[in-house]
Amino acid sequence: MIDKRQTPDRIAELLVHVGRAARSEDGRSELTAAQWTCLRFFARANSNTRTPSSFASFQATTRGTASQIIKSLESRGLIVRRRSERDGRSVRFDLTEIGQEMLAQDPLRDLMGVIDELGANERDRFLETLSRLASALAGLREVPSFGTCDDCSHFASVGGTAYCACIAAELAADEIDKLCASYRGTANILQMEGKRDDRA
Repeated sequence: MIDKRQTPDRIAELLVHVGRAARSEDGRSELTAAQWTCLRFFARANSNTRTPSSFASFQATTRGTASQIIKSLESRGLIVRRRSERDGRSVRFDLTEIGQEMLAQDPLRDLMGVIDELGANERDRFLETLSRLASALAGLREVPSFGTCDDCSHFASVGGTAYCACIAAELAADEIDKLCASYRGTANILQMEGKRDDRA
């Protein structure tokens, strides 16, 4: 019989263990774990989020460390720097064709395969639970949370048009399922409301 008092500890330990096991490097890997994370991030983030500062927040590291990781991928021709169309002073990064080819060798593909073997309903529940955990933890630590438009409080869909209230702009269809640094899920809002109630 499982001791319920130990369940949160076991789940937390298993999450950390699975993450480490999935990211583990071997002699065949051409990139470090941090470089793989960066390559994945720029592949999965929307155009407003593919910035050095957003990657630093996502990786929970300093901007200096994030910049070094980005430069290492840039020097290998895996990502390319582009001026932002919205703000000419800022830059964003896109994967090159070589970067896309490298991503096909992602060490996470083993974990993706195992997850893919779960039933669709189980995958949906698992994703919902992990998203809530990530948002709640970000709220507790007062750091940015990353998620997609589907369950973001800034997102609205009217007719065939998708709109983000945070950037006050319509969204392209291919941006809706991308990671966003402006994401605010339900867990973030509840956490902030709880903090306001505590201060009252």
